[in-house]
Amino acid sequence: MGQLDEKLKNAVSACGVFLKWLVLASLTGMAVGAAATAFHWCIGTVTALRTLEPRLIWLLPAGGAVTALLYKLTRMTEDKGTNQVILSARDGSPVKLRMAPLIFVSTVITHLVGGSAGREGAALQLGGSMASFAGQKLGLDEKDRGVMVLCGMAGAFSALFGTPITAAVFPMEVVSVGVMHYAAIVPCLVSSEAAFLLARALGLHGLVGYAAGAPAVLSAASMAQTLVLGMLCAAVSVLFCECMHLSKKLYAKYIKDPILRAAAGGCIVLALTLLLGTQLYGGAGDELIRKLLGGQTIWYAFLVKILLTALTMGAGMRGGEIVPALCVGCAFGTWMGPLLGLPHGFSGALGMTAVFCGSTNCPVTSLLLSFELFGGEGMVLYALCSAVSYMLSGYSSLYSEQKIVYSKFRTEWIDKKAN
Repeated sequence: MGQLDEKLKNAVSACGVFLKWLVLASLTGMAVGAAATAFHWCIGTVTALRTLEPRLIWLLPAGGAVTALLYKLTRMTEDKGTNQVILSARDGSPVKLRMAPLIFVSTVITHLVGGSAGREGAALQLGGSMASFAGQKLGLDEKDRGVMVLCGMAGAFSALFGTPITAAVFPMEVVSVGVMHYAAIVPCLVSSEAAFLLARALGLHGLVGYAAGAPAVLSAASMAQTLVLGMLCAAVSVLFCECMHLSKKLYAKYIKDPILRAAAGGCIVLALTLLLGTQLYGGAGDELIRKLLGGQTIWYAFLVKILLTALTMGAGMRGGEIVPALCVGCAFGTWMGPLLGLPHGFSGALGMTAVFCGSTNCPVTSLLLSFELFGGEGMVLYALCSAVSYMLSGYSSLYSEQKIVYSKFRTEWIDKKAN
């Protein structure tokens, strides 16, 4: 009788927790989904404006200075960005609500003037800060506040990028590599899908994904080719992460004032863009991805995108790292894959997911991303390429607050921060 009472008590408790998160995650998803949809619209508007008026790129130094000034006036100069949100998701520490409008406005400025930065990473900050504030106001404990932050990250990512499954799993996987808190899976999925449905109702995501062409047929040869490409993508991932971290350190070392630093970074990116004679490498890189998957090959494009993104973000201009990472992978894959004997478009798709995986240490998310962006064909090779990149990229990461809980090379607990 006692065991029956205990089981009944556990069932009632589980139902209570389920209903609590059903309500909280739904509301969180709708709130951050609305904000992310507005963010998506603003980014699209300023990008279209810059396309119509290319001379806006001359405002890059001013855009950097204005961004730094905004962060200085709001006493957020030392803001850790996505790293702060990751930290909050792990330990429930508060994230200042003003992060949300700051990352919104500053990322729009970056895209208006042609800086090389994405938007999905910015959406993680937008959603995470809003959800953290809500968790504090609701009086949730540290653990539940952490889950709220994960819900906010999932909802904003989903509304902005249109990949609800990927968006739900990514926050759970990126916080602590090797450990996923499955207690957050229902809240994250509910928030992600609520945000996605809201964004779609408001006119976004009529067509999600990229046309990468037919995948390679699974064979011993294609496995070997994919394995080699995964190894090379791991090296590209490490290069991307190191350049992002090194750029920030060098700017801080030689230019102490954050406003001058951002303006100087804008001048450097402007000069390089004028030297290249094209603005194709500005913004997130979505246009470049579509051109490359459509058949173009630019062997140096991955190096240019790495350089411009590191110079833009390191100087203090704001934005995301995720689509630039996808762009870097696509550029490298469409160049190297055909040399290995893989189809051009499929190589670009493999490179996108593998470099994303090596840069974020999220193999499950990478596999789901390949499915939502390119469909189910070739999944075995996507999985192989991403897994190899994950293992051989070591402990490099775009996010310095990401914690590596389990070793990539042995079944042992290491609990260390990413490099």
